[in-house]
Amino acid sequence: MTATTSSTGTTPPRPRPAADTATWGTTAATSGAPVLDVVVPVFNEETDLEPCVRRLHAHVARFPFRTRITVADNASTDGTPRVARALAEELPDVRHVRLEEKGRGRALNRVWSASDAEVLAYMDVDLSTDLAALLPLVAGLLSGHSDVAIGSRLAKGSHVVRGAKREIISRCYNLILHGTLRVRFTDAQCGFKALRADVAREILPLVEDTGWFFDTEVLVLAERSGLRIQEIPVDWVDDPDSTVDIVATAVADLRGIRRLAGAMASGQLPLKEIRASLGRGPQPAALAGVPTSLAGQLTRFIAVGLTSTAAYALLYLLFQEFGSAQVANFVALLVTAVANTALNRRVTFGVRGRDGAGRHQAQGLFVFLLGWAITAGSLSALHSGNPDAGRGVELAVLTAANLAATVVRFLLLRSWVFRSRRHHQPGAEQAVDTPQEHA
Repeated sequence: MTATTSSTGTTPPRPRPAADTATWGTTAATSGAPVLDVVVPVFNEETDLEPCVRRLHAHVARFPFRTRITVADNASTDGTPRVARALAEELPDVRHVRLEEKGRGRALNRVWSASDAEVLAYMDVDLSTDLAALLPLVAGLLSGHSDVAIGSRLAKGSHVVRGAKREIISRCYNLILHGTLRVRFTDAQCGFKALRADVAREILPLVEDTGWFFDTEVLVLAERSGLRIQEIPVDWVDDPDSTVDIVATAVADLRGIRRLAGAMASGQLPLKEIRASLGRGPQPAALAGVPTSLAGQLTRFIAVGLTSTAAYALLYLLFQEFGSAQVANFVALLVTAVANTALNRRVTFGVRGRDGAGRHQAQGLFVFLLGWAITAGSLSALHSGNPDAGRGVELAVLTAANLAATVVRFLLLRSWVFRSRRHHQPGAEQAVDTPQEHA
């Protein structure tokens, strides 16, 4: 596999490792490395490439630091190489890199790995993302505030114009990522990303994907390594002439998710080592009173809730043998509420020790009364509309009402009972928020 480079007004890139057979050359060079290297990966884009590069070149010329534009041509078969070479010969700080194998991820990995810039970025050739977001994208990286930055079409303040089909697919993909890999970033697919060079040196050797899943893999590895990912709201307009095969890309993405999830579950990836090498220190242990992620809390709460609901149903049927439906409902709820609060305190919200336990149970009792009001009201409404309802109908109505009360219960437990207090225990360290909670 061979990569060739033509450029004007650029410095030679750092040599590739000996194991890499690629050759890199330049037609001209000047002293000093650029601060930012913006890569535009292309495949058969002879029509859009020139207006994209000229517009981007005019934009970055106003930046207060030197910026290079790299056209990464991954095996184009049309006139793209000719257009790219002409632009590199004409415009300062524009270069052309030719790879003989397809794959956007492959092109980005190769160019980023060889770049001598401090910050590495990329954007799609269609310039769907407004260039006004480019400087904010890299500002946090240059200041050291962030490790990776992404343009997000789902962040608050973004303005997006695209068809319903792509909107649904994009949101479904991000939901799958949140459900399977438990990511916290909102938009993995926007073609507008940047990362610091030192981060790239640690992350890129671990990335296996050479296609469209490359972005997601980089982001997941960075987040799981404890690095800070900053999301920038963008103005984004869909390109109706895009040649991306949505079905094939979706299938490849699902395969990538499965592979990456398996690699992380088996401990094959040196994420702790990456964290340590970038100065983040060891991963903090879970501390009492430190709130964990919403996804993790919700998963554990559902497990506790399902157990409590099953116990409630059994107790309700038992107590109804000795009293009315309302009495059975109240007693069953009371018994399960005490156990539920204790379990959620320890399992869901990670609070251990006796400190605050009485207050938590008192607050939990209030939440229980609210839940009882919801279920009792449902039972009264049932009897008003259907006085002859049997036990099966009563149980079905109460179970549905109890599930609704459970949702209210979770919100109150998270935001009120076990909100972000520091439940300090003797000998415990001062609680701190872990970086990945806010990535």
